[in-house]
Amino acid sequence: MSQQHPGDFPSYADRPSQPQAQPQAPVAQSNGSRVAATAARTQTWWNETLHKLSLHARVTLLAAVAVGLAVAIVSVAAYITVRQQMYQNLDNSLTQRAAQAAQKRVLTDLTILQGVPSDALGLSDIRVGVIGADGQQFGPPNSLLPPMGADELQIARDQGNEASLRTVGVRNAGSHFRVIAVPASYCPQGLSRGCQTEPEAYLQPGALVVAQSLGPIDQTLHNLGIVLWAFGLIGVIGAALAGNAVARSGLRPLARLTGAAEHVAATEDLKPIPVTGTDEISRLAMAFNAMLGALAQSRDRQRRLVGDAGHELRTPLTSVRTNLDLLAQADKRGGLRPEDRQQLLDDVRAQMDELTQLIGDLTELARDTPQVRNAELIELSNVVEDAVMKVRRRAPGIEWDVQLAPFPVWGDERLLGRAVTNLLDNAAKYSVPEGAAQRSDGAPVGHVSVRLLDGVLTVTDSGPGIAEADLPHVFERFYRSSEARSRPGSGLGLAIVKHAAEQHGGMVYARNAPGAGAQFTLWLPHAATQTR
Repeated sequence: MSQQHPGDFPSYADRPSQPQAQPQAPVAQSNGSRVAATAARTQTWWNETLHKLSLHARVTLLAAVAVGLAVAIVSVAAYITVRQQMYQNLDNSLTQRAAQAAQKRVLTDLTILQGVPSDALGLSDIRVGVIGADGQQFGPPNSLLPPMGADELQIARDQGNEASLRTVGVRNAGSHFRVIAVPASYCPQGLSRGCQTEPEAYLQPGALVVAQSLGPIDQTLHNLGIVLWAFGLIGVIGAALAGNAVARSGLRPLARLTGAAEHVAATEDLKPIPVTGTDEISRLAMAFNAMLGALAQSRDRQRRLVGDAGHELRTPLTSVRTNLDLLAQADKRGGLRPEDRQQLLDDVRAQMDELTQLIGDLTELARDTPQVRNAELIELSNVVEDAVMKVRRRAPGIEWDVQLAPFPVWGDERLLGRAVTNLLDNAAKYSVPEGAAQRSDGAPVGHVSVRLLDGVLTVTDSGPGIAEADLPHVFERFYRSSEARSRPGSGLGLAIVKHAAEQHGGMVYARNAPGAGAQFTLWLPHAATQTR
């Protein structure tokens, strides 16, 4: 059965042919370039507009667009499904009724057809007619004939098994019909008896044409479209309101976090903000509080360093200034004796050396970097050996007992060398009794033991040891015990050792060795276990 679907348009194959215009490639290319440029400008405008919106507006817009797309897809799918189902039901009904009527020859007998009252057809909104093979059209009196054209005439002439089903008219214009034509032999008017007795002699080839108005279906689809549009619009508005509420509620902690950040920037008050919940924004707030805590600790360390450095620098600077003033006053009075002048200059030189060491220690600690940069593979035993040779030259009265085993580490060779040197200097300084020098017979006056085994560096001196009250504080910056205040030093050497150990993922601790003397232990991880 040949079938035309709703909305089909008539064929233009029978129109007079017209000469085809030659393709204009430059014009097509120009049009394509303009379309691409317009699309690019539209995308640029959309991106700029979207970036100008606040996060609150973006969430609201996203919710409205998402729901709008979902509603649009569901509405279109529902509309198409209902439309196809209604037309399919109508086609099945028309096909079945037309086939039954043609088979029973109820409406193909023109005598009977002429007697059908027009009111009966009007109530059912159906038009019935017969078209003969010669093109003649018949129908009930005082009733409009169904649309009949070339398709129906072809069915009447062929008398095959196919039927014609098409849509005729303009939708929503009052003359919109679904028309079916089935092959049927009709009985001319007044020959009903002859058609019953001798059908071959009286029946004429033709087609029964039945047309059903599509007005009720169009109205139903129109109402359905209005309902879908209305509910879709309500859904989009509701989604926008819900998105606005969700954005307002969800972004409230973010707004509070923003206010806290602005408060910190304006007042430098590093007080943490209260955190409630366990969602992503709460985690962001906790991370922000952790950052504030780290920043507060860094600022406190900086303040302590500046304060302690100012206190420690004041003593050598005062001593140097006093000595220089004394030297200047003595020169005005005729000068000092050569031995007194030399003693004064030696004192100034010693103060300058102490000041230089203090500035170097402060520079090292002021870096306060969280990790070692530009780490390289280092043989720790070589670093310790170089440090021993350097300190041995500065402390000739010390007996050194050194045992080193190879141990590779990843780190900063300069920083590790400084830390090991500080440990050895500290051990050499306290191994010599205060005021003592090398004995006249050349025998050493102190003993230092250095051991490096499996990444554990142990330095043991022969001094008096560390008081129990001072053990927890020996690695603090500028901390000096009462016994150490009379000796030269800045109180930063062991702090640098701890700083270097922590930067390399290691640790350092101090204790009193069995017998006598202090023992410092520095542990560093093996290169194979360190992360670079």
